Amino acid sequence: MRRSVAIAALVLAVAGCTGRPAPDATGVEIYQQLCVRCHGEDLGGTIGPALGRGSDIELESDDFIRQTIHDGRGRMPSFARTLSDEQIDRVIAYLRQVQDD
Repeated sequence: MRRSVAIAALVLAVAGCTGRPAPDATGVEIYQQLCVRCHGEDLGGTIGPALGRGSDIELESDDFIRQTIHDGRGRMPSFARTLSDEQIDRVIAYLRQVQDD
């Protein structure tokens, strides 16, 4: 029973991470629309890992992050049909900006 509740919560969370941002959306706007529910308002992580300053992802290359967003990884879905390459680059730029602050 407990596992069923956890699976249902995960499905609802991932379902909430859908939709197509405007083509000219900024990295912040894309993050707010698609990522915040799983990675947290402050990039501190919730269902997904932390992405902000001091997180493990800070040590990963932009190519690793790009591939993760595009193809998905673990429980994270692919955003290949949702985001253009340019939008993915804007999200990465936003993450790097926050990590440098």
